[in-house]
Amino acid sequence: MEKYDYSDKLITVDDALKMVKSGDEIATGLAIGVAKGFMSQLHTIADKVTDVRVNASLCIEPYEFLVNPRYSKSFMTETWFLTPPLRKARDLGACSYMPCHLQYCAKKRVVYRTPDIFIGTASMPDRNGFVTLSLSNSHEIELLNASKIKILEINPNYPAMYGDHLLHVRDVDYLIEQDYHPPVYPDSQPNEKDMIIGKLIADKINDGDCIQLGIGGIPDAVAASLYGKKDLGVHTELFTTGMMKLAKAGVITNAKKNLNNHRAVTAFVMGTEELYEYVTDNPSIMVCASSYTNNPDIIRQNDNMVSINTSLEVDVTGQCCSESIGSKQFSGTGGQTDTAAGAQLSKNGKSFIALYSTAMVKNPKTGEKEEISKIVSQLKPGAIVSLTRNDLDYLVTEYGIVRVKGLSVADRVEKIISIAHPKFRQKLWDEAYEYGIIWHRPEL
Repeated sequence: MEKYDYSDKLITVDDALKMVKSGDEIATGLAIGVAKGFMSQLHTIADKVTDVRVNASLCIEPYEFLVNPRYSKSFMTETWFLTPPLRKARDLGACSYMPCHLQYCAKKRVVYRTPDIFIGTASMPDRNGFVTLSLSNSHEIELLNASKIKILEINPNYPAMYGDHLLHVRDVDYLIEQDYHPPVYPDSQPNEKDMIIGKLIADKINDGDCIQLGIGGIPDAVAASLYGKKDLGVHTELFTTGMMKLAKAGVITNAKKNLNNHRAVTAFVMGTEELYEYVTDNPSIMVCASSYTNNPDIIRQNDNMVSINTSLEVDVTGQCCSESIGSKQFSGTGGQTDTAAGAQLSKNGKSFIALYSTAMVKNPKTGEKEEISKIVSQLKPGAIVSLTRNDLDYLVTEYGIVRVKGLSVADRVEKIISIAHPKFRQKLWDEAYEYGIIWHRPEL
């Protein structure tokens, strides 16, 4: 079969780096959509440029321009979701968070500023010259279309996928041939708390429901608890290894979905090598822009939608801080509000926020680790409310599951404290009374 000739588009990473000017904005893909060849060499032009902004979210690898303080004056990274390398860049004063719901990330950004250069990852051109943006399209196709210079790292290890991120090589300015592998996110090993929480949530999921899951121990435990269910669907921002295993087992069929019947819809895919092999040329998986996957008006069109997310800290009235530790940004809003709202707009939909009842943290005075409650009477000073109490539906810890939709503050306090760790419950009641949240308190 004749290969499409794209030789007139080919450049090297060095050629691309020479296009970067002081004051430029560079945008790349999300997580595994980051253009590794370019980003791993970006620091080499630090002495030639100043004030370059880099839009890089959920970045997994510790690129030199991010984590080396030598380059912090040349590059400022802006992100919708922090990871360990991005938190390190933030601590160097070289990374700033962009508050936004995932559904709006590209649309709101281009109102402020369009990229001078977009550089992302893509599958190899097919015999007709078409590529896909492969494993991620959270914001990629929208920022690519808005950018002044469009560059793709084409790679035989990045699968061609179905979705709305198909384009022809004539629609980009330059191509760089690469041969690295997508970053692997290994299976987590859910612990005992994860499995208790996962089972509590799974018991509320019915045959034919359409699910959204995140990544980590609790979502993986939910997935592990769903075997035995029938005809589940998927409409999610992230398609995980756990979902792939459920699909292979015949649990996920997408057969009951009202919208995109027989297809799982996702904004990006991240997990194991087995997952990447599974999604290659698989018409049952659609990668779509987050402006679609995370739009509550789209989400609601699937009946029986179930949204499952996690949080760092929740107060006794239901305010969820899911992205910061006090005022210090830790991760990001992501699609939590989008998916929670969409699920609750869905016919018979449900939304879950899950967290452990306690955490071990270092006491700033003694330096010793101590156990604290993650259900609190008041959020830490400066805490970011990712999901307001108006939008909370179900709350889950290893001590139980409660539904707070429609409840008064007094009833919410009672329900939420009932699933806090037992040793903190009396203190929570006392503080809720002291702060005027409630007007009576029981003695436990």
